[in-house]
Amino acid sequence: MQIYLPIAEVSVNFFTLLGIGGIVGILSGMFGVGGGFLITPLLFFAGIPPAVAVATSANQIVASSFSGLLAHLRRKTVDIRMGVILLVGGLIGSGLGVLVFNWLRALGQVDLLVRLCYVIFLGIVGALMLAESLRAIRRARGGRVPSKPRRQRNWVHTWPLKMRFRTSQLYISAIPPLLVGLAVGVLAAIMGVGGGFIMVPAMIYLLGMPTKVVVGTSLFQIMFVTAFTTLLHATTNHTVDLMLALVLIIGGVIGAQFGTQIGLRMKAEQLRVLLASLVLLVCGKLAFDLLLRPAELFVIGGVGG
Repeated sequence: MQIYLPIAEVSVNFFTLLGIGGIVGILSGMFGVGGGFLITPLLFFAGIPPAVAVATSANQIVASSFSGLLAHLRRKTVDIRMGVILLVGGLIGSGLGVLVFNWLRALGQVDLLVRLCYVIFLGIVGALMLAESLRAIRRARGGRVPSKPRRQRNWVHTWPLKMRFRTSQLYISAIPPLLVGLAVGVLAAIMGVGGGFIMVPAMIYLLGMPTKVVVGTSLFQIMFVTAFTTLLHATTNHTVDLMLALVLIIGGVIGAQFGTQIGLRMKAEQLRVLLASLVLLVCGKLAFDLLLRPAELFVIGGVGG
């Protein structure tokens, strides 16, 4: 069943879009990720223009982030003060990212930029995840228990403008969280992702936040930044397709129920290897498409005479 997407200006099979939303929902349920870094490439493969895919996929991230944030607020595992600092940086970054996005769109280079960003980031993240997961599996088979990392003093403790973050039990400069939020905001605007796959490791290893408050605080920032990014894309370049967003959200809600059940039956190491393999597979497909010779290099119109 074909449906016409008015903003994307293409007709796409309804069940294909529902399946994409379902796949990302399953991944969200299995791995606890928003899926923004996979849903946008999958939309590319379905024939959705990159500009529309980037702007629209943020809708699903907002919905999933809000749902997850409520659960973390009930458990009191959200550092609101840290989240606000990250949010300020994220809002500035998303504004800058949309400006760059619109400038490149006017030049006709935005499709190439988005695809290159995905190849680079998915390649790096997928390779690091796969290496760490394989090490964890080898440790488990050898019967070794990884030692708990000790919190140690690093460069974030030497910068000025220090603030006390009671929930995270930190006393550090506000500048590093601001920069982390800024970087994630730029990524959200250009790539259509929440940025959790970058921000969560940065919050743990750079800022030294306890793992138990990282996810909730990350969701707090992601929800507002992706909502702001969606609003900017909708008002400045009109690339948010509501019909596409609705179908993806329906598929995602259904898929998440199955994903949660699948995730409960698998070991953590197996889940991480599976996710890393999937990320690298999508990265490889995008890289292959970039290197592939297009069917039509140029379209030249002329007047016969």
